[in-house]
Amino acid sequence: MDQIASFLAGINWAAPSWDLFIFLFFIVGSLLYGFSLGRDRIIVILVSVYMALAVVGNAPIINQLNLAFNINDNIVLRISFFLSIFVVLFFLLSRSALLKTIGESSASGAWWQVILFSILQVGLLISITMSFLPSEMLQSFSQFTRDFFISDIGKSCWLILPIVVMALGPKAKKPQV
Repeated sequence: MDQIASFLAGINWAAPSWDLFIFLFFIVGSLLYGFSLGRDRIIVILVSVYMALAVVGNAPIINQLNLAFNINDNIVLRISFFLSIFVVLFFLLSRSALLKTIGESSASGAWWQVILFSILQVGLLISITMSFLPSEMLQSFSQFTRDFFISDIGKSCWLILPIVVMALGPKAKKPQV
């Protein structure tokens, strides 16, 4: 709680920091994103993010591409590479039977489910993106931001909570005709 109070007290609206930008993006992005896409599409996006993370982190061919293009040496390339794989997987999965398997495309879910899934989705993307940054760059963020998104506990929460919520959360109600 002290870190939150310290973070809020340290906001300088005249010269906003990257920390402020990240948290505003997190809050506004979660709300707008969730209500514009709906529960089922967010779940497909979450699955796409996990798959892209698995591919980027574990596929042997990625190591070969890294050696050829020095992807790990360039932050923009690393983030772009992850986001490109994520976008390709999302389009492939959204056109597959996965959307129908995970949920009914006509069932949007309760408003609180949409908000919860979008918060977890945006937080996961911020955490993953920040994990690609070098440690020197991460030091420019406040301790609160680092703890919230990229500490061991923060990263673990952002990686595990969406899975727990998908597994334990109630299924969307089918619309009545």
